[in-house]
Amino acid sequence: MKGIILAGGSGTRLHPLTLATSKQLLPIYDKPMIYYPLATLMLAGVRDILIISTPESLPDIQRLFGDGSRLGLSLSYRVQTEPRGIADAYILGASHVAGQRSALILGDNFFHGSGFRRLLRAGWEILDGCTLFSYPVTDPERYAVGDLDERGNLVSIEEKPARPVSNNAITGLYLYDADVVEIARDLQPSARGELEITDVNQVYLKEGRAKVIELGRGFTWLDAGTHQALLDAGEYVRMLESRQGVRVACVEEIALRMNLIDAESCHRLGAEMNNSEYGRYVMSIAGSFV
Repeated sequence: MKGIILAGGSGTRLHPLTLATSKQLLPIYDKPMIYYPLATLMLAGVRDILIISTPESLPDIQRLFGDGSRLGLSLSYRVQTEPRGIADAYILGASHVAGQRSALILGDNFFHGSGFRRLLRAGWEILDGCTLFSYPVTDPERYAVGDLDERGNLVSIEEKPARPVSNNAITGLYLYDADVVEIARDLQPSARGELEITDVNQVYLKEGRAKVIELGRGFTWLDAGTHQALLDAGEYVRMLESRQGVRVACVEEIALRMNLIDAESCHRLGAEMNNSEYGRYVMSIAGSFV
C-alpha cells in the first residue's frame, strides 16, 4: 500500500498566518498540523508515503521528517508548482503509486476517534474501487456531499451543492485501487482549471465501485483550513491530552506501538526534544516499553 499527503495550496483562508509559512506547519496545539494526516496514514498501515507541497513549503517539511527512516517509514517528496486540484496528486504521484492500492489524505484534515484504526482497516477490506469516509456537518454546502440510501450505500456525490441532499460531507481521506491514476489522467479540468477528486469518485460510483464508511458519534473530523477550525482542533487536542494524559497523533508513539521502531530509538527521538513536554512524553512512553 502507498500513501500520499497533499500539503499544497497557498493557505489563503488562513492569511495572514500563512503569508510567511506553510499551512501544514502551523500548530494544532503541540505539534505541526502535518503530524495529524501522517498519523492517520500510519494507523492505516501505510509505510511508503509521498508528501506533495509547494516549492516554498516543501524544504521545511522535508527538514521536519527527512526520509522517514527514524519513524520506520519511507518518505519521499514532490513539488506541486501551482494548485491544480486534489486529483492532481495522482498525476504527480503516478510513479509512487506504481500500480498499488493507495491512501490519499489532505494535509489539513484532522481525524480522531475511538476505533479509528479498526475503521481504517475495514476500509481496506471492503476496497473494490474506492472507499470514502463521510461525516455529518452543519454546513454541507462547503463540501462534497454524499447521498446514502437506507442501507448506507452511496447513491450520489455532489461538489459544494447549493441545495445539499444530505449533511454527509465526504472527508479528505480516500482509499483507492490501482485504477485511480488512469482515472485521474482521463479527467477534464473543471471551470477553475483543476482536476477535482469528486470527479474521480463519481467515476467509481458510476461503475458501482464506490463505498462509504460513516464516521458518526464518537468521531471528530475537522478541515483545519480556517482560523476557527484551527482553533477548534487545537482546543480539542489540548482538552484530550490534559484530561487523559495521552498525546493525539504522536507519530513517535505510533511508530513504537506498531513495531516500526524499538524503544531505544523512540527514547532517542524524545531526548532530542527533552526541553518540551512532548519530548518528555515520548521518552516516558519509550521507557514503559523497556
